[in-house]
Amino acid sequence: MAIDVSREALEADLGSGVSLIDPLRNHRWDRFVHAHPYGWITHLSGWKRVLDNNFSHMCGYYLALTAPGGAIKAALPIYAVRSWLTGRRLVSIPFATLCDPLVSEPSEMEILCDAVLRLAEHLEIHRIEIRTAQAPHLLDPERFRTDCGLKHHFIKLSRDPEEVRMRFHRSCVRQRILRAERSGLNIIRGRRETDLMDFYLLHRGMRRKKGLPPQPYALVKSLWQTFSGQGLAELLLCRKGAETIAGVLLFNYKGRVSIEYSAMNTDHINCSPLHFLLWNIIKDACRAGYQRFDFGQTKEQNKSLMDFKSHWGTEILDLPHFLYPNDSELPCPIYDRSLARKALHYLCNKAPDTALAYLGEFCYRHMG
Repeated sequence: MAIDVSREALEADLGSGVSLIDPLRNHRWDRFVHAHPYGWITHLSGWKRVLDNNFSHMCGYYLALTAPGGAIKAALPIYAVRSWLTGRRLVSIPFATLCDPLVSEPSEMEILCDAVLRLAEHLEIHRIEIRTAQAPHLLDPERFRTDCGLKHHFIKLSRDPEEVRMRFHRSCVRQRILRAERSGLNIIRGRRETDLMDFYLLHRGMRRKKGLPPQPYALVKSLWQTFSGQGLAELLLCRKGAETIAGVLLFNYKGRVSIEYSAMNTDHINCSPLHFLLWNIIKDACRAGYQRFDFGQTKEQNKSLMDFKSHWGTEILDLPHFLYPNDSELPCPIYDRSLARKALHYLCNKAPDTALAYLGEFCYRHMG
């Protein structure tokens, strides 16, 4: 993406103590993410590599407060997303299920927000979105409009899986797990691209039924290859005989196991393969000493998915998105508008597989 100002001029105008960091070249970055309490996989240099390789309509700027010796004290990764369909905006962080500004106190957040506004002015972008999970208290609610339409479900783990299991809903989860364990299911770890394709085809089918465009296969493959190579991602498939009937792509990082994508063949819903997978992942996570299991984000209007996750004894947190400017009269992005959602739902339901794949690639070239 072409930038009309030089890097030096841009850095000079971001504010005192703020500089741009390239996570792919600065060896301090991933160490900083790992040490920061809010650091997650979506902050790592690998996430930037995935986005750079798959989405030409994005450009990442990693704003950092640094000490005189070069140590990073606080940071805010933000991406310029340019689209003729959905408009131009700055987003922190695109396609991240969970993310936060990497700051520790409001004063750091204020400095970085000022820098983002200067960056937006340089790039002639007028909309900013900062996504949070654990750090909403550090942003100024007077400066931003807050959208709390997304929820996050998670469970705290213990060394004893049985202690966790007893928190599950008796009929909606525990009985389904028992049914699955009697159904001749088995779990394999995906190691080959053919395993990934088995999972992706299931995932694409589920997205179709929900009326949602599928993530491009290249994106899913890139995430899997980038993070599984570092031991931070795992593909698990549930099979009945030789047929793959469910699967999950999950992240493991810093004491947490998090479901990124999941899929199931609904023809086999009676043997509860997804319950079987999730329970075995939770058991393994408990025994390995992980402290938390994440079910990901959910729109609060999606009552069936909210209920499904709640039945696992989850705690629920808001995932506030902070929007600038603070103007409730501004129109929402085109893909969030009711008519556009209905049209997209219809197309996803009716399109043949090849067209659905192209539709997903088209949509994700305008999203973030």
